[in-house]
Amino acid sequence: MAFPESAAADVTAAAEIAYPPQQVLTTPAAVALIETLRAKHGPLMFHQSGGCCDGSSPMCYPLGDFMTGDSDVLLATIEGAPFYMSKSQFEYWKHTQLILDVVSGRGGMFSLDGPEGLRFLIRSRVFTDAEIAALRAAGRI
Repeated sequence: MAFPESAAADVTAAAEIAYPPQQVLTTPAAVALIETLRAKHGPLMFHQSGGCCDGSSPMCYPLGDFMTGDSDVLLATIEGAPFYMSKSQFEYWKHTQLILDVVSGRGGMFSLDGPEGLRFLIRSRVFTDAEIAALRAAGRI
């Protein structure tokens, strides 16, 4: 599944509406996969992997199955699911808007998207200076 121009336009429009800007956006394909996984597994959560076994994939778990703590940052709630990243990784990515998308392929071995023939993927863009100022003013970075 590609990232169609219409999905990019939907994400861009959402980014322009929110101020301070949202730190995590979803494409329509991501929303559809989230809905499928929620129907099968109940409430969900995400953690942006920092590497190791599954690279830097966004990992989807049943809510509460991945332990978070003081070393994690809650970036957003997307479609009712909290989206976390480790504080150390966030220091590198805090100037970047994450766009949760879906592509064909096998997901991470620990992520719920694994058996679906689809996998979550992060696309990104660097925030503008004005957006960074707004995020700082809001205490988000």
